[in-house]
Amino acid sequence: MERLNKDSAVAIFLLVLCGVFFAASFDIRVPTYGVLLPSTWPRAIIAALGVLSLIYLFQSLTNSQEIPEDEEQALPQPGFSGWLAYWKNPIWCFVLFFAYLATLPVFGMLISGIGFVFLLLNVLGGWSAKNLVFHAIVAIGCIGAMWSLFTYGLGVILPPSDFPYLLTVLGVSS
Repeated sequence: MERLNKDSAVAIFLLVLCGVFFAASFDIRVPTYGVLLPSTWPRAIIAALGVLSLIYLFQSLTNSQEIPEDEEQALPQPGFSGWLAYWKNPIWCFVLFFAYLATLPVFGMLISGIGFVFLLLNVLGGWSAKNLVFHAIVAIGCIGAMWSLFTYGLGVILPPSDFPYLLTVLGVSS
């Protein structure tokens, strides 16, 4: 029992939760017409989360629990500035996500999504010239692929852009 730790308990909890959700997916109504079952996507996502939870459990059981010296220095310093420095990355993630949500009605899912991913990658990964190009390629590629999959593959109507209307209101276009 020496090997069970907080991570192991969380992984076991996640596996139980995945099992409950997977069992609940059998209660999803089956339509009478011939389409993809409504339970297919939830089951695929739950299965992926289950596999990731198994990996998490395996890692938590095999890794040692000693904190390396370099991680001890990363513990929060006392005071508000120490707290802010320690939680800087999650705070940036929330701020940029709320900015993404605010720009979604104006720029649409495609442009807002690319901007969100690009800014988040640069804030978390650095603003060097090499990173800017790589982050732009990743943002355009990932969001473009996701947008194409949902729009053309699945037929989902994503939030469109009101950018031409915005330009007209601002008097930029005729």
